[in-house]
Amino acid sequence: MHFLHVVGARPNFMKAAPLLRSLDAKGVRQTLVHSGQHYDRNMSDVFFDQLGIREPDVNLQVGGGSHAQQTAGIMSRFEPVLLETKPDVVIVYGDVNSTTAVAIVCAKLGVKLVHVEAGLRSFDRTMPEEINRLITDQLADVLLTPSIDGNENLRREGIPESKVHLVGNIMIDTLVRLLPVADELFSKLASEHGLKSFGLVTLHRPSNVDDISKLKPIVESLDRLAADMPMIFPVHPRTRQRITEHGLKIKHLKLLDPLPYIDFLALEKHAKAVMTDSGGVQEETTYLGVPCFTLRENTERPVTVSIGTNRLVGFDLTLLECEMRKTISGARTGGLVPPLWDGKTADRIADLLISPATFSLATT
Repeated sequence: MHFLHVVGARPNFMKAAPLLRSLDAKGVRQTLVHSGQHYDRNMSDVFFDQLGIREPDVNLQVGGGSHAQQTAGIMSRFEPVLLETKPDVVIVYGDVNSTTAVAIVCAKLGVKLVHVEAGLRSFDRTMPEEINRLITDQLADVLLTPSIDGNENLRREGIPESKVHLVGNIMIDTLVRLLPVADELFSKLASEHGLKSFGLVTLHRPSNVDDISKLKPIVESLDRLAADMPMIFPVHPRTRQRITEHGLKIKHLKLLDPLPYIDFLALEKHAKAVMTDSGGVQEETTYLGVPCFTLRENTERPVTVSIGTNRLVGFDLTLLECEMRKTISGARTGGLVPPLWDGKTADRIADLLISPATFSLATT
C-alpha cells in the first residue's frame, strides 16, 4: 500500500513523526506532503530536524492568508499532487486548515482518507478548528480517536461505528520518545535563563490575542504573577505582533522567541505550572502531571479536565491569579493519565492501517 501523509502546523509534526516510523518499520511506501502554512523556521522546519522526520517529498508553500485563502490555496495545490502520486490512502492530522482542505479534495476524487485525532469537540463553532473537525470527520473513511469522548461524539453525529477506532493519543508517543533528551537539556536551559521554580506561558489563539480588550488584561495578570515567580513566555509571532502593535508594557514576564519542541518540552516538564490556550499543551501537561490553567471557556480535550491536571479558567483572571498563587505556594492537585496515552499509539494505528479489514469494514 501507498500512504500519503499531509502535515501543516506545528502539532501535526509531532503526530506524524511516530506514525511515519511505525509504517516505515512495516516496509510500506510513504509520501510526505508539507502544506507550508507555517513558514517561520522556529514554527515548522526545525521540527523536521528534531523529530527525525525526513524532508517532505512535496511542499505546497501555501504560506499565510485568511482561512479561506489558505484552505483554497491548499486545495488547488494538493489536487495535482494527489492525481500524480496516486496513493491508496491519505492521512491527515488534527484540525488545521490543511486537514480540511485535503479531506475535501480526497472526498471529491474518491481517495480513502484517515483522520488521526478524530472526534474532538469543543462545541464552539466560533472556533475555526471546530469547523475543520466537523467537516473532516464527516468525510473521513477511518476515524482514529485519542480518547473515549471522541467515540461518543462521533456516535452522536451519526458516524458508523465501523469507521471509528479508539487508538490513544499519538502526540504522547513523541513526548515519551523525546522526554529523556528534554530532561538532559533542561539543566542547560535552567542555567541559561536562571531558572529554579518557574511558570510557563503560551498564548496564541485569535480569540485571546487579536482582541486588545482581552489581551491587555491577560498580559497584565501574567505580569503580576511574574513578579512573584519567574514566568517564561515563548511568544508566538502573532502574539508578539499584537503586543508590539498595542504597546503593552511588560515588566516581569520573560519573553522568548518560539522554542523548538524539545526545548519547550524541557521547560514544560519542569515548570511549576503552565498557563496556555493551546490544545496540545493541555494534553502534554496531563501526561507530565504538571498543573495547567487554560485561558479558554471550553476545551475539545475534556479528558484533561475530568481526569488530568487541566483546569479551565476562561477569562476569569482573578481565578487564574488565585489558583496560580496556591500553586506557587506549593499546592498541587494530582491527575491521571488517560487510557492508551502510553507511547504506543502509532504502532496500534500502523497495525490497523495495513489490515485489509479496516477499510472493508469502513465501507459497509
